[in-house]
Amino acid sequence: MKRVLLLLADGFEAVEASVFTDVLGWNMLEGDGTTQVVTTGLHDRLKCTWNFTVIPEVTLDSVRVDDYDALAIPGGFEEAGFYKDAYDPRFSSVIQAFHAQDKWIAPICVAALTLGKAGLLEGCRATTYDHPTSIRKKQLREFGAIVVDEQVVVDGNLITSCNPATAFEVAFTLLEKLTTRENTLHVKDLMGFAGK
Repeated sequence: MKRVLLLLADGFEAVEASVFTDVLGWNMLEGDGTTQVVTTGLHDRLKCTWNFTVIPEVTLDSVRVDDYDALAIPGGFEEAGFYKDAYDPRFSSVIQAFHAQDKWIAPICVAALTLGKAGLLEGCRATTYDHPTSIRKKQLREFGAIVVDEQVVVDGNLITSCNPATAFEVAFTLLEKLTTRENTLHVKDLMGFAGK
């Protein structure tokens, strides 16, 4: 079984979290049956950007990195308090522990900045929210990243992406890294993404 820890910050975007639960859930039932998602966060209850509330399955302080194969992190909104949790030392500590064991880490959109805050992006190719009005790419550079103008960037064990529209692609990329290309194409076909 490939276990994925879904690391949620207050103010996360629900759609960016749901792609992991859906893609990996579809794989569990209709693909090779090898993926499980477990949610965690710093609080007993987490509120997403648009006020949707989630109760994480495990507390972050009880997480044993050895029990997981990958880490997924949805982005969120500063106005909803995302960076308060996302830049918390406990968040960074978990991210660093996954990286130290060379496990896949898949943030979506601005969640790439959590990797920078954890000190993982120095000299790495990465991307983050790329709207022309945003300062996020500048912030990513300040963390030492080599910012790449691509939708999804894979560098070593890190997968980053440039906006919420890339969320499914990140989840499918993670599924392929955890299983196989053939299995991922099968799940994509069943979910209506064939040829995309």
